[in-house]
Amino acid sequence: MQILTLKEGLETLQSFQTKETATAFSRLAELTLPTKKTEGYRYFDIDTLFSKKWQLYRAKKVEISVSDIVEIVDGIVVSAPKEVLVSYSTKRDIDTEHFDALYYLGHILSPEVIQLDCKSDAKIKIVHRFTQASVLLAYRLQIQTSPNISLHIAESFEGCDAKDTFVLYGYDLHVQRDARVEMIKDETLIEGSYTPIYSNFIELEAQSVANIFSFDFGNADGLQLLKAKLEENSTFNAKHLLYAQGNGKRGTISHIVHTQKNAKSFQMAKNILQDKAKGIFDALIKIEKEGGGTKAYQNSQAVLLNDGAYMVSKPQLEIYIDDVEASHGSSIGELDEEQLFYLRSRGIPLQEAKKILILAFANEIIDAIEEKEIQESVHISFENVYYGQSQLECMLSCHNCSDTIIGEQS
Repeated sequence: MQILTLKEGLETLQSFQTKETATAFSRLAELTLPTKKTEGYRYFDIDTLFSKKWQLYRAKKVEISVSDIVEIVDGIVVSAPKEVLVSYSTKRDIDTEHFDALYYLGHILSPEVIQLDCKSDAKIKIVHRFTQASVLLAYRLQIQTSPNISLHIAESFEGCDAKDTFVLYGYDLHVQRDARVEMIKDETLIEGSYTPIYSNFIELEAQSVANIFSFDFGNADGLQLLKAKLEENSTFNAKHLLYAQGNGKRGTISHIVHTQKNAKSFQMAKNILQDKAKGIFDALIKIEKEGGGTKAYQNSQAVLLNDGAYMVSKPQLEIYIDDVEASHGSSIGELDEEQLFYLRSRGIPLQEAKKILILAFANEIIDAIEEKEIQESVHISFENVYYGQSQLECMLSCHNCSDTIIGEQS
């Protein structure tokens, strides 16, 4: 396994430059690797990750077996349904204007991308499993739709054995004309396991729709970066639910770019922060000169459950034309005292009253998932974490891999 010292910069990456990654290498050189002074990473402590010497882990490809799910273990596909077309490819569609340097780093460190071709309506579950400790694990997924299809993809992540591993993953999703995609990410992180940074790109052709959900729970560090590029009459909806505890630093950094007329976007983030957790929502909506008739809305709401919790909320608009409807907003506060008083006046104990309000706050995002089976699965993920049951489930499935209780403190 090759040793990487990312703090030293591009010199350590020269051996990875190929014809297919030349564009990524050029863009990374322009942006430079992020530091604690880089906007977007200021509150994430990226220097700690980059100061380590990493062993770059690359698993060997195996024969893909048939199963009900797409299972990716340490960046390698091990199983997939018969009807899902999965392959590896050195060719890739790289966004040449992505704002995130680690988007390009992920491409550089991935000699091949996992190609997922979706030619008809489908419901796909992808399970990412990480098993290697103290390594840098980099891989990417490239998803291509056909026109006029409906696609539902649910991603989940497991990695209790991947202690102190840095996961650099992301997908490039191309939604063709008149196609409709719903993509859901569900991840619970436990302190001491892996640290993920996910950097994604979504391109929407004319009259296409993409609904993106992210559910980020737990008490460890993790960050997702997202860029969406909208063409004429396309629609992009992004909903994020964050519940962070302990000393975890979690959040979303996004750029939604309206490049042509009459596109619509709506972004909602709900953040629940406890203990000394830090939430991050740094989001930009950009409407270019050709984006007349755009409708764009963005909102972030955060509930702080105690004095030590902290929220960084930075919604932004960048508009180059007058013929648009656009708004953004942010609110940070505590649970409503009047609502708590009402519930307690009905004989409900204080802690139970708080849980009722928190569940109601979170359910607005969860209940927006179209697929009921996935919706129920996310409900279980959130309630397990919130009620403090995740340690038991991890012990049953991951062989006593963690001693951390990440439920609500009494």
